[in-house]
Amino acid sequence: MRCSTYLRLVAIVLLVFSWQASRAYADDSPESTKPDSKSNSKKSDEPPPPKHFKAGQQASKGSVTVGGQHIDYDAIAGTLVVHPKGWDDVPQNSPPDEDKNPRPEASMFYVAYFKSPSDKQSAANGGAAVERPITFIFNGGPGSASVWLHMGAWGPRRVVTADDTHTPAAPYAIINNNYCLLDASDLVFIDAPGAGFSRIAGKDRETAFYGVDPDAQAFANFIVEFLSKYGRWNSPKYIFGESYGTTRSAVLISVLETEKLVDFNGVILLSQILNFDNNSDQPELNPGMDLPYQLTLPTLAAAAWYHHKLPDQRAELAPLLQEVEEYAMNDYALALGKGAALSAEERATVATKLHSYIGLPVDYILKANLRVNGPMFEKTLQQNTDTTTGRLDARFSGPTIDPLSKEADYDPMVAAFGSAYVSAFNGYVRTQLKYGADQEFYPFADIKAWDLKHKVPGGPPGQQQDFANVLPDLALAMKYNPALHVMLNGGYFDIATPFYEGIYEMQHLTIPPELQKNIEYAYYNSGHMVYAHEDALKDMHAKVFDFIRRTSGGTH
Repeated sequence: MRCSTYLRLVAIVLLVFSWQASRAYADDSPESTKPDSKSNSKKSDEPPPPKHFKAGQQASKGSVTVGGQHIDYDAIAGTLVVHPKGWDDVPQNSPPDEDKNPRPEASMFYVAYFKSPSDKQSAANGGAAVERPITFIFNGGPGSASVWLHMGAWGPRRVVTADDTHTPAAPYAIINNNYCLLDASDLVFIDAPGAGFSRIAGKDRETAFYGVDPDAQAFANFIVEFLSKYGRWNSPKYIFGESYGTTRSAVLISVLETEKLVDFNGVILLSQILNFDNNSDQPELNPGMDLPYQLTLPTLAAAAWYHHKLPDQRAELAPLLQEVEEYAMNDYALALGKGAALSAEERATVATKLHSYIGLPVDYILKANLRVNGPMFEKTLQQNTDTTTGRLDARFSGPTIDPLSKEADYDPMVAAFGSAYVSAFNGYVRTQLKYGADQEFYPFADIKAWDLKHKVPGGPPGQQQDFANVLPDLALAMKYNPALHVMLNGGYFDIATPFYEGIYEMQHLTIPPELQKNIEYAYYNSGHMVYAHEDALKDMHAKVFDFIRRTSGGTH
């Protein structure tokens, strides 16, 4: 696998797919949320484990204009200290090195924006009306800082980047964000443990925080602690996760609903991946699993359409996508399902049809056994000009690093504006938020291994899966809280998390049919980071604003 290079490349823009993994099932039913005898038997006179970090905060004020509306806000940049599940279960005979090498904990960095109150009715310490919605926002990685959503989508300041080409080097334009989500909700941007200004420490700290389950537990503990600190327990509550942040969101909302007993109003997902078996990066390593090729096909068609590589160029994208979706789940699925039993004539027919949809040569498609993965497509679509197509956003292109390689060696989108986001936030956080003057900001955590073992709710102990599938977690949360609403957003040109994959996953949640009405969909002419295209950001802001308004009782 291209794991080490790929992990480092993609974590900076939110997503990792190529993993070596095994997952253990364990019972995580609501009954497991009851206090157990072990935790209750802990002696009250036993000292707590030593701590590494101390929570802190830095307050400032600012204003933003959204759609002509002037909004004054109180900003707080700070940290909260969180611990792994069971951290305070101190054994009677503590290890002799407990004082020298104490247990792991994380200092999680956040930036909170509270709309300044117009009267004296405000939340403790936060300066925001209790009844206003509050949205917890994070990117993915895993192990990414929230700089991307902060400076690109929902924060009060936005960095300007080129629409589908490489953004020139500094100075970068940092402007008022006319699409800041503060008009709908108070906002809390959270950096994952080890990323941004977040830090981890203690014995076995990577194991304690770098995995599907411990990561979700850390975020759940952070949110509960934040609600208490700022008196927001009675506010309408939302989660907004992007990319791996959607994976986290599914596990997190299950933990919050069933373990913490905190009902949320909504979960907002951007560029979804909940079942890693559906990833199209290297499905050839999982023979017989043809679904990734089917779910990615509409996105590949969108990319070929955008770059005018179709033999019969269509005037509009939407009818093409509808046609390709129908083909992918019917004739294409039947052909792939036949495997070696597919006749030569049938193979030629399928290759010709794929050529008409994704623009690659018929002989190339035949050599690929009718199965073109994402990296192969990115390398080949514009190969005649030695140009590589973007993965996170196929609208972007860049010079091919190795013309003889089979797959793309890098993502032109990452190269196009990674510097703009990181540079803009480093300046903004220190000058405007008055935080981090003597600290280094890490766009992503230094994760050497991410544990994909996952305790699926209700799963028998000991069972393992090859890749994370957190659909059962989201389904449990929706059944536990039938009033929970889910909004799925995506970009048509996102090869990393194809838009049709998200639709397929949502339609296969194990929930009663009547709960499907709680799910809504919104798609845009953009890529993985939808907000990289300003028109798409404007549209997404309007849709997310409306979602929060409708599901929170209309309080802003």
